[in-house]
Formats: sequence, structure tokens, C-alpha cells
Amino acid sequence: MNLNTPFPNLNPPIKLSWQKIVAKYHNSDLRRSLWQVFNSFAPFFVLWYLTYRSLEISYWLTLALTVPTAGFMMRIFIIFHDCGHGSFFKSQKANDFLGTLCGIVTFTPYHNWRRDHAIHHATSGDLDRRGIGDVKTLTVKEYLALPWYMRLGYRLYRHPFVLLVVGPVFLFVIGHRFATRGAGKRERDSVLWTNIALLAIGAILSWAIGFKQLLLIQAPLMVIACTVGVWLFYVQHQFEQTTWERSENWDYATAALYGSSFYKLPKVLQWFTGNIGFHHIHHLSPRIPNYELQKCHEENPVFHEVATLTFLASLKSITLRLWDEEQKKLVGFGHLKSLRQSA
Repeated sequence: MNLNTPFPNLNPPIKLSWQKIVAKYHNSDLRRSLWQVFNSFAPFFVLWYLTYRSLEISYWLTLALTVPTAGFMMRIFIIFHDCGHGSFFKSQKANDFLGTLCGIVTFTPYHNWRRDHAIHHATSGDLDRRGIGDVKTLTVKEYLALPWYMRLGYRLYRHPFVLLVVGPVFLFVIGHRFATRGAGKRERDSVLWTNIALLAIGAILSWAIGFKQLLLIQAPLMVIACTVGVWLFYVQHQFEQTTWERSENWDYATAALYGSSFYKLPKVLQWFTGNIGFHHIHHLSPRIPNYELQKCHEENPVFHEVATLTFLASLKSITLRLWDEEQKKLVGFGHLKSLRQSA
């Protein structure tokens, strides 16, 4: 990593020692971390229980209660995410212990995910190192070179319903039950013990409240939490102003700041999503705990020049599916028609 990384999109272009800027935000605060554990886990379990009791009244009430329950499940995933980066506690053992517990709640094996996510951070925005921990994205040339049936498969994969509903649920419920390619013993053990814990908890709850009742609660909860969670991950990298480069031109800091968005959400959504909208800061320095991301952004004007997405503006990202290396931007399938007409 270059200490004096140029940020060419700034006006005027500048160089700065970014590591010195972010270093003071690295320290976790035990009191704030423990408070976040309490205000995430306690409401989640209380709401889950109320959701179960609501089955006696109305399933519409159950579905309504599932929404805030999913919100707290996302907050638990943010804690899980911080533990994976070693930023939630100063002790790595404490991070690993809490991360493993969070992983059971969120159906995600901690060490296996941690490895994949570290690869994502190390390769994000690098066209030559795609494939682990990211959303599959082809270039225009790669797509056009595919046979028709593979183009159809890619179109199906990038369809909003598949990408943001079917895919996320499949990933968390089925995909995370297996170790990823290249995983070591610790990662494989993480998958195994998470699966055993989930099976045991599922068996106990099925015995206590009934399998049907468990399914009526957990199924919509997983759909909502997985869909919203993957949407957040998707939109923070798949937006029109993002940047991708071949390895020889790729730079860590530039990819972090310009390949990750500042997703400006309403305060309540920012709280439920643990400030993950400050994704440019997070990718620049994943050692910053989630509760310090906003402060880092606000206190350093250099970070204000990145792409800012509002919720409404972010909806356009659904239509962006290919990277155009010529124009250096994400485009939709409609862009192919204009290419044929100009050819």
C-alpha cells in the first residue's frame, strides 16, 4: 500500500498520508461495544419471542413484527462483521468468540466468512481478481464473448429478484453450510460447528414451539434480513460512479474510496445498519469500529468528495449489470443495443 496515494478525482488532485488520518479512529471502546451488543441482541430475542406469541393473534401481526426483528438481526451481522475485521474489541479472542455467536444467529460460519471477506477487501475493484466475496460482474467484452446460454444464465443471475431475494436466501441458508474453495481447517471447522449449533437450536425450538411455527417465523425473517443485507452490500459497490481497474493499474486506497459508495441513509436506517453506509471509510480502513465511521467521515473533508448515494438515487443501481472498460462505468444491458447501432 502506498502511503502517499493520489486521489485523482479530487479537485485539485492531492496526495495525503491516509493511514495517518484513519489511525486515530482504530481504537475500539469497550463500553460502546458492550452497549451495542446489548442494544442489538436483547431487542432481537425479545422481538423474536413476541413474533412467536403473535402467531396466536394474527399472522399479519407476525409479519409486521418480523420487520424490526430483521433490523436487529442486521445489527448483529454488523457486530459479526466488525469482529471479523478485529475492530470490535481490542482482544482478538473476544472478537472471535463474539463473532462465532453472531454467526450462529445470522447463519454465517465466522472463520470461513472472515477469510472470504478479507479477500474481498484485498481485491475489491480489481478486474483481474474477481470471484470471492463479491457480486459477479462481467465486462461488456466478456459478456459479448459468451455463448447465448451463458449470457442467459448471467442475465438470470443479475435479475433483481434472483440477485436480491432468491440468491441471498440461498447463500445464507444453503451456501453457508459448506466451506468455500481453498478454506483451511479452521474455516472448515467453523462451518461444521456452526451447522451443528444451528441444527441443535432448530431441533430444540421445533420441539418447544413446533416446526411449523418455527418456519413461519424464521422464513420471512431470513428473507427480509438477507435481502436488505445483500442490497446494502450490492449498492455500496455497484453504482454508476464506481471504479474498476486491471491489476497493473489497481490501487488499494483509490479502489476503497471510489469503488465504495457513501450511502446516505435516514438516521433510523443508518442506526439499524451500523453506519455501514460509510462504506468508503470502512474499505479504506476496516479496523475502524462501526461506531467511529461517521466521525471519521465528518472530521476529514477529504472524504466528502466521494460518490454519495441517497436511497432514491441508489435504486438506479438495479439496472447496472456490466462494466464498460472503454467508458469506465457500469452500464445496463440496454447499453449493448447502442453499441450494436454504433458498430
